[in-house]
Amino acid sequence: MIEISGVPFHSSTSWPAGSLERSIVDQMMNSSATFSYRSMNEQQFEVELRRSIIRSSRMLNQSNAAFEVFETSRSNPMYWYTTRYGGFQLRPGARPSVAIDDIYRNSHMYGFECATAMVIVYYHAVLNVIGPAKFDQLFPDLYLYSWNFDPDLALQTGFSAQFVPGDVVYFNNPQYHPQTPEWRGVNAVLLEDGTYYGHGMGIMRADQMIASLNESRAPWATQPAYLTNMVTRPGFAYLASVAQMRSQRPEKVKYPVIEHNECSISFDRYVYYLNNTHLNGPTP
Repeated sequence: MIEISGVPFHSSTSWPAGSLERSIVDQMMNSSATFSYRSMNEQQFEVELRRSIIRSSRMLNQSNAAFEVFETSRSNPMYWYTTRYGGFQLRPGARPSVAIDDIYRNSHMYGFECATAMVIVYYHAVLNVIGPAKFDQLFPDLYLYSWNFDPDLALQTGFSAQFVPGDVVYFNNPQYHPQTPEWRGVNAVLLEDGTYYGHGMGIMRADQMIASLNESRAPWATQPAYLTNMVTRPGFAYLASVAQMRSQRPEKVKYPVIEHNECSISFDRYVYYLNNTHLNGPTP
């Protein structure tokens, strides 16, 4: 269900019938979870950003960006420096908005794993909602590596029995083949039609995603892959508020970068590493 200023919201007619936005709102209203907003503007921002996440996911799926493990990750050297850990550090003088957009424009020059792909989708989606000027102000020093994220993206994770289009979910493959650790799981965006986009997998139904992961299980495996009930989302309300700020953002505290060298991990696993800083390697 949806609540705005504590009042139940029952109508999605503000969006045209058959539109992506209408589909998102209808599914939110029919969810057993409660989506609470302080204003209609805050709700509309989330719906717009979810629509943008879906669009950016489909665009990345249609691009020529390759799936690569960290050792073979690659980027356009005009905008990014590829570190020895396989991360992409924004080059001095490069505009963050242009560099993120370049991943889509010159996709053949890029290769990365699926957690990095999810963060790229988030940045691209936010860019298309708030515009390049505000994006460059919020994200001046991007570093793309696994689930590493800028604090202003405000990523959050939790558990839910139901997902909403634009959510990032995780398909776990607990007994993956040791020769293909990159298929320990797949981070995937739920699309409006009930399919999922996972970088390296493409767009599939949940059962197809699970079947594909099962092909990469260890010979002795007894437990099949499965869709977890974990959901990851950007801080929609927070982003809605900072997008409206007119003044320069104060200097913010940066999170440490965890160079774990484990492809395709879930966001909660990365947060676990983040909270155990003894695992933190050198930052680029």
